[in-house]
Amino acid sequence: MSAARHPNARPLGIAGALAKRFQDSKLTPLFAAAGLLLGLFAVLITPREEEPQIDVTFANVFVPFPGASAREVENVVAVPMEQVLAEIEGVEHTYSVSRPGIAVLTVQFEVGEPRNDAIVRLYNAVFSNLDYLPQNLGVQQPLVKPMGIDDVPIVTVTLWTDDLERGAHDLARVAHAIEAELKRVPGTRDVYTIGAPDRVVHVRLDPQRMAGYGLSLDALRGALLASNVVTHAGGIVAGNAYTPVTAGNFLANAEDVAELVVGVVDGRAVYLDDIAEIVAGPDQPEQYVWFGTGAGAEAIGLRPGIDAPAVTIAIAKKPGENASDIADAVVERLDALRGTYIPDGVEATVTRYYGATANDMASTLIKNLIFATVSVIVLVAVVLCWDESVHISSVAVIIHTV
Repeated sequence: MSAARHPNARPLGIAGALAKRFQDSKLTPLFAAAGLLLGLFAVLITPREEEPQIDVTFANVFVPFPGASAREVENVVAVPMEQVLAEIEGVEHTYSVSRPGIAVLTVQFEVGEPRNDAIVRLYNAVFSNLDYLPQNLGVQQPLVKPMGIDDVPIVTVTLWTDDLERGAHDLARVAHAIEAELKRVPGTRDVYTIGAPDRVVHVRLDPQRMAGYGLSLDALRGALLASNVVTHAGGIVAGNAYTPVTAGNFLANAEDVAELVVGVVDGRAVYLDDIAEIVAGPDQPEQYVWFGTGAGAEAIGLRPGIDAPAVTIAIAKKPGENASDIADAVVERLDALRGTYIPDGVEATVTRYYGATANDMASTLIKNLIFATVSVIVLVAVVLCWDESVHISSVAVIIHTV
């Protein structure tokens, strides 16, 4: 016979009825075990990242205006474009920098704005309002470069050397060779080099030889522009096959530039290397990058007092990937390249390593969750009893896992 109900007892609500049903149920331990396993599974598969996976969308809009001063760029391009961009839905801030020949406008959307929708609205606003820009002053078509939280590099590797015979250009060639190998690591997205000079072909004209052949600078400029062009000239249909025909060639190296015909004198072709020195090499330096260490360098395995030219390789990951695993794989791949792609005399130092910090943050969070769960169990056990504390904590674990 069941016990008589107290005459002053109030009827149980939804929470009370649910607790009474599971208090003595044999399914409660199963639910607790399932919740614990789900929590452990979530800890194992959840990506560990330094940057939170939230929509933080911004973009740079470049508007070229060749030949214009910074003041002209500001008045003609930057101010009208800022007004257009500020009217886009979801835009939080707009910034602009006016330089001689170009305007750079930065558009920052509100946190949480869907990235794809925000970029579509930005493109629509930019290219549907080109009438804000003067049409006959030489303002060129804008270029939109979207950016996001996953564009932040998770690993950076700095290449430097003490060899006085090597400079940033030599380090850049090593870095570009390493880029292709690091892109093979699964989960990587953008791999690029910072601080490296561009490789160009220098044409150093000789005024005396130009005058001897009767050539002007404008004629040489026109010859160079006309030679570096490839056009589609139709096609040939024969033997049940269609063969496209192209006219011209792109200039691929210094030898192609040297063999350009820039004029004819007395029935003889004048080549560019007849009137100029053709040299392939680094571009005129616009920045210098150096790698240096101080007194605390020994703590990270470097000798103090290093002051050497350097370039940096930056590696970003794909959205949703585990930053810790990818960073470890990149560093492991980099170690395998030493002695082959990284020659003797060139040092590779990891200067940013988000894998370790992301793993430390995730471990700290897990420790705090374990401490909070144990604290709840102890507190409820002291106030009620051991069984109720386990039951309540199990429900909390299940809710947290879901």
